[in-house]
Amino acid sequence: MIILYNAQIYSPVQSSAIAIRGDRISALGTDAAIRALADSHTEQIDLKGALVLPGLTDAHLHFEWFSIGLTFVDVETDTVDEALKRVAERAKVTPKGQWIRGHGWNYSRWGDEFPTAAQLDSAAPDHPLYLTAKSMHAAWTNSLGLKITGITTNTPDPEGGKVGRDAQGNLTGILFETAMDYMTARSYSGFSDYKQTGKIPDHTSEDVAQAMLKGQDVAWKVGLTGVHDFDGVRCFTAYQLLRERGQLGLRVNKNIPVAYLDQALALGLRSGFGDHWLRLGNVKVFMDGALGPRTATMIEPYEGEPNNYGIAVTDKETLYDYGRKAMMGGLAMTVHAIGDKANHDLLDVYEQLRNDESQLPITNYKLRHRAEHLQILHPDDIARVGKLKIIGSMQPIHATSDMNMVDKYWGKRGVYSYAWRDQLNNGVVLAFGSDSPVEPINPLWGIHAAVTRRRADGSPSEEGWYPNQKLTVSEAVDGYTKGAAYAAKMEDHLGTIEVGKLADLTIVDRDLFTCDPMMIRDAAVLGTMVGGEFKFRTL
Repeated sequence: MIILYNAQIYSPVQSSAIAIRGDRISALGTDAAIRALADSHTEQIDLKGALVLPGLTDAHLHFEWFSIGLTFVDVETDTVDEALKRVAERAKVTPKGQWIRGHGWNYSRWGDEFPTAAQLDSAAPDHPLYLTAKSMHAAWTNSLGLKITGITTNTPDPEGGKVGRDAQGNLTGILFETAMDYMTARSYSGFSDYKQTGKIPDHTSEDVAQAMLKGQDVAWKVGLTGVHDFDGVRCFTAYQLLRERGQLGLRVNKNIPVAYLDQALALGLRSGFGDHWLRLGNVKVFMDGALGPRTATMIEPYEGEPNNYGIAVTDKETLYDYGRKAMMGGLAMTVHAIGDKANHDLLDVYEQLRNDESQLPITNYKLRHRAEHLQILHPDDIARVGKLKIIGSMQPIHATSDMNMVDKYWGKRGVYSYAWRDQLNNGVVLAFGSDSPVEPINPLWGIHAAVTRRRADGSPSEEGWYPNQKLTVSEAVDGYTKGAAYAAKMEDHLGTIEVGKLADLTIVDRDLFTCDPMMIRDAAVLGTMVGGEFKFRTL
């Protein structure tokens, strides 16, 4: 047994100490009452007033690519010159002809124009390059990369994507959305069918499993005990390998690409299948692109671009067909929708699916469909998410990262963006995440963003960006705990600190509920416990 005492415990039960037996919480109460349960084999840990939270879960990330990306060139820089410098430095220590990968560039920080292949040619002319954007919805390559993968001026734009070209029709080196799959069938975009058809040397499931071991270490250090993953089949296999070996140390809710819907149905798989470590989530579909490359689909065009309404990846009719088929097999949907047009169409489809559900003979449940991102909604659609009982899977840190782009490309419509308060007030269950590696994986940074709507430097103002959408600390924490557990159909086992629930805990060095909200971002994790076992501790 383990006893944690002298703590501030965020629990429905007022207590200062926790007793843990095996992988479950066995008792809560005062220090004296809980310590009286100890025997000679009990480890007792004085937390010296530290805050104990239910284990934090990232409800939307790409853990395969986060883990593999730990070895990529970091090109999330303030200037394009700094990004090119980092690429050149990597090229110096990489054999000629070998692919160099990177991630994180954000052209909106560099000016109004996308970077070019010619710029990369100057930094690494002898290495093919593949650098994914921060949004993961665009890639930047050089002339050698285009040549090796066979992309020419005659290469057509694929459905749901675009090959970047200048006014003369010459290739720019930028690939948008599904066009990324011309270079690799395992692109960050997630649109591919995950077959080995790309030109970039691929990783095996074993490679991914080994990378995930390092990724878990990083996740535990920032307090994560669970993840909802949105990568593909190779990733699912890697999780299973870790589970078989007893090396999986995060609770995983694994969503599956819609490309494998028929296979999942043929096997009779249903949302929630699995155990407390690895379980099946929902079927993932993309409706549109992202704000960064201006491919999120909008009802009105982007500011200053009268002909740009974004790129539709899946139309309403196709999405409904997917959803109806999945629903009949007991699989819930989870749909990427960022622009207000994408979200409007998604809600139309979910409304029809809810109507269809009501006609089924099974009346004792409703599938827990999710809307991924919900970054901007038309005002007429704001109340529809809660009415339809759709889970709002949102990422608070996107708001503080994207606020300048919102102001520039969406203008006054930004008042309806990243509107967590509106959704919570309309009865939506919020499940919070990071979308890592799009954003940093640290959930405390997400809590800070939700509470302050300010960046680390305090900008844009003391009140925060559209401050009417701020959440309380409890509401933000609940998004990473109770909301995430509900989204995974795990609320009976996770999400709150209660007797009988799994002993997944995150211990931090300060009281997030009373400290200066700007200091939440600086909070340090002192311990991360999963199933009664410390995965990380400095205690």
